[in-house]
Amino acid sequence: MLRKFIVSLLLMFLSVHVPYAQEINVLVSKAKAKIGQVNDYEASGRMKTNVAFLKVPVANIKIYFKKINKLKIKSEKGISFIPKGAVSINMSNILGEKNYTIIDAGTEMIGSTAVRIAKLLPVDDNSDVVLSTVYIDPLNNLIRKAKTTTKENGTFEMEMTYGKFSEYGLPDKIIFSFNTKDYKLPKGVTFDFDDGSEQKKKPEIKNKKGRAEIDFNNYIINKGVSDEVFK
Repeated sequence: MLRKFIVSLLLMFLSVHVPYAQEINVLVSKAKAKIGQVNDYEASGRMKTNVAFLKVPVANIKIYFKKINKLKIKSEKGISFIPKGAVSINMSNILGEKNYTIIDAGTEMIGSTAVRIAKLLPVDDNSDVVLSTVYIDPLNNLIRKAKTTTKENGTFEMEMTYGKFSEYGLPDKIIFSFNTKDYKLPKGVTFDFDDGSEQKKKPEIKNKKGRAEIDFNNYIINKGVSDEVFK
C-alpha cells in the first residue's frame, strides 16, 4: 500500500510526457547494461570513515562482489564501520530489481555534468527497498549519484567518480553517506572521544550522518570469486 501511495503521489507532482518517459527508460536500461557486464570482481582500495562519535583510522580494504547481490568488505583492521544493512546497497542490486516503476524526475547538475534523474519504485511489496533515486550521466551511461530508502536499514546515499574502469560502470571513488541515528557499534568497540576517554553513555547522534570514502586502487573483473568469501 505504501509503495502504491508513493507512486500515485509522484505521478501527481511530476508531469511526464510519454516520449520523455520512454527516453528515461532507455537511459536506465543502458546504465543497467553497462553494470551488467560485471559478473564478479575483487577490488582493493583505502577507506576513510567519518562518524562523529568515533575515531576511525584510514584502512586498506578488499571488496568482493558476485552477481546478483553478494558484496563483502574486508578491512585490514578486521572491523567494518559501514552499517551492516548498507553493504547490500550497491548499483547492481538497485538496478537488479526485475520489476520497478520508473519515473522521470527531470535534470540536475553534478559539478559540470548534466544528469538525468530517475526514481525507481520496486513493484514487489516485499522488497526492502522503498525508493531509489539515480542520477545518470546520459553521455556515458554512468550513475553519478544514488539515494536509496529502505524499510529496515534507513536511507543511504552514494556519489561516484569514474576513471579507468568506467567502461564497466565501476567507480574509482565512492562517497557513501548513512544515517547514524540507529547505528550500532561493531562488537568489542567502545566510544572514543576527543579527549581520549571512554564513556559508557551513548552520545547523542540523532539526525547526524556518517560518511565513508573509498578510493579504489584496482579491480580484478570477471575472473571468478569463491562463495566462501561471503561466508
